[in-house]
Amino acid sequence: MKQILIINGHPDNESFNHALAAAYKKGAEETNAQIEQINIADLSFNPILKFGYRKRTDLEPDLIEALDKIKAANHLVWVFPVWWAGYPAIMKGFIDRTFLPGITFQPIEGKPFPEKLLKGKTARLIITSDSPAWYDYLFMKRPAIRQFKKGTLEFCGVSPVKITYLSVIKNSTLKKRKAWLQKVYKLGTQLT
Repeated sequence: MKQILIINGHPDNESFNHALAAAYKKGAEETNAQIEQINIADLSFNPILKFGYRKRTDLEPDLIEALDKIKAANHLVWVFPVWWAGYPAIMKGFIDRTFLPGITFQPIEGKPFPEKLLKGKTARLIITSDSPAWYDYLFMKRPAIRQFKKGTLEFCGVSPVKITYLSVIKNSTLKKRKAWLQKVYKLGTQLT
């Protein structure tokens, strides 16, 4: 049975990202998959990695539970907006505090790349943006996608990582938003 974890990185519970996460979940519920969900903004934790990797800060109970869900899942669905060519601060803090040595990757002495502790997992990034996809690709070189896909998920062994980039959100019509919700719902039914 496929274990799906939907992780919503938008801090506003009334955002379109929450509607997208709900649409994916509704689609996935039509399968025999086991589905869990994390709304990062609902967690209680300090998002600052105060000591870097020099000294470990104890993980709050919500982060321990989130890590248990990440480890149990074999498909991670991340839903988040692109703001200032990156993802929201709360999501960055969540990643800083949970994607740690010995948890999601293990440094190997004398080698430039670590052991990837999240091998065997796949991911889907559902990204919203007010920048057109062509602008993000041609002019910005997809910074949020490169940072998260390559610099975090694939660095820790998650592969393949597929992208669904929805834009332009600002001033989009109700008809367009319904089409996006239907698209994400269909991804959920396919568990991709």
